[in-house]
Amino acid sequence: MKRKFILVFLIIFFILSPSVKAQTMSNNQFKIKMGNFNSVSGNVSGSGYKLNETSGETVSGLYSGTNYKVKAGFQYARVKIPFSFSISQNLIDFGTLTPTNHVTRTTNLTVSSGQASGFTVVASENQLLKSSSSTIPNTTCDNGDCSNIKAATWTGSLTYGFGYRCDDLSGTNCVSGFSENFYKPFSLSPTTQTIMTSSKGGVSRKSQITYKVNISATQQPGTYTNVVTYIASPGF
Repeated sequence: MKRKFILVFLIIFFILSPSVKAQTMSNNQFKIKMGNFNSVSGNVSGSGYKLNETSGETVSGLYSGTNYKVKAGFQYARVKIPFSFSISQNLIDFGTLTPTNHVTRTTNLTVSSGQASGFTVVASENQLLKSSSSTIPNTTCDNGDCSNIKAATWTGSLTYGFGYRCDDLSGTNCVSGFSENFYKPFSLSPTTQTIMTSSKGGVSRKSQITYKVNISATQQPGTYTNVVTYIASPGF
């Protein structure tokens, strides 16, 4: 009789016990209610697919408001790609410039970031290209209609100044508007302008920056310098 009683008790216990949807940890000073009871997780793969799975989360998803964004859940938090940013050339030397002859130089910007977060790269220059006694202006392009927010055609030998363009090498990163032979001037610090941006991120997203200078016959000789600063930040 005793054994039969124990068996009946266990059957009733499992039938009547409520379903478990959360974990609660507590003592006499705190109580933490966890939003999931993880029942399945891991990497699953076959000949034609790969799948990373988790289940049991009750509050996963994207939550946002005017001043915040929360990406909750294991899949949002599962970011294996560390954020990194590099510039292939830190010093750009245009050499000796001659009037009405465009000179270009290039550097590559490379960003790696988590797939869920993306990234943004902004830039500014500390001053116009400047010597001890003169400056080279920023370009306004052939028809005087380019600006730090709008690119335009710059091919004319009598159009002078300093500017840049952005071309994608890996991924779609450059801001729109850079058609063939389209350029922009840099923003003067502290104002910045967006150079690259992506909502998806990835490994080694690379863009090429082409710097361009053209001077007039009346440009004063000298050594001209400025500093272009790039700031890369991950998305959230």
